[in-house]
Amino acid sequence: MNSMILSLALLPTTSANGHEVSIFYRWKEIFVAGYLIQFLQYTFTAGLAFLIFYALMKRFFSGRKIQAVFPRSADVRREIVYSLQSLAVFAAVGVLSSVLERLHWAQIYYHIHLYGWGYFFFSIVALIVLHDTWFYWTHRALHWRPLFRLAHRVHHQSHNPTPWAAFAFHPIEALIEALIYPAAILVLPIHPLAALAWLLYMTVMNVGGHLGFELCPPGFARHRLFRWHNTSVHHNMHHSHIHCNYGLYFNIWDRLMGTNHAKYEEYFDQVVVSAGNSVTSLPVLPATKLENNQSF
Repeated sequence: MNSMILSLALLPTTSANGHEVSIFYRWKEIFVAGYLIQFLQYTFTAGLAFLIFYALMKRFFSGRKIQAVFPRSADVRREIVYSLQSLAVFAAVGVLSSVLERLHWAQIYYHIHLYGWGYFFFSIVALIVLHDTWFYWTHRALHWRPLFRLAHRVHHQSHNPTPWAAFAFHPIEALIEALIYPAAILVLPIHPLAALAWLLYMTVMNVGGHLGFELCPPGFARHRLFRWHNTSVHHNMHHSHIHCNYGLYFNIWDRLMGTNHAKYEEYFDQVVVSAGNSVTSLPVLPATKLENNQSF
């Protein structure tokens, strides 16, 4: 998912005798560098959010808690373990992206003037839109009963997710999610800084979606413009209701395909408007129902 950061390490490397070093001899370096970078990004972003909302300012934000109960320590540990495992998959896909670049199949470029600043910002938006589309449809596919049982059920063990659940995937799901970047660089010229901007947006949105608290203002989910962007309530309801709210960044595909929960906007208003009371009525489906889940 965030393997694009490894593009920063793809500049030609030479050995002591002046010969260029093959990417196939550098894969361990790229893998380790990618894992460490993503580890720092994940632990800082999710850790900071968890520290603020689940420790230091827990009481202050209590009125914005989506589900009134707090997850068990065992659930938090499981989310962290699976996320750290997913980072290894992301780093491996980073190696693949590096190979594609060195084979001149990927359209990575390093000088912004080659395409200009207009295209630079367009490419960031294009990555976000492409990723949102990729995520929605692969997410729907992962809710097909065989794939759900095989892989996606791991993520749905978090009925009441915390920021640590951002990357808590089965390795198969982690691979599916990560492949968007090598797919994108095959067709789009991408500057590493544009990829990094996308990475930052993705990380904030992913942690925010699993935050467990709603920070958007009243009326956001019903606003003519803002309702097309997702909220923490939106994804939290996916974890608790399962058969709805599949989108990542935007609420476009869910609206077009009729997969929004019918009471999404009502639940959002309950969290942010109703006298600071948390939503206590979001049902948590038992594991047996999760195993029988089928979206198509």
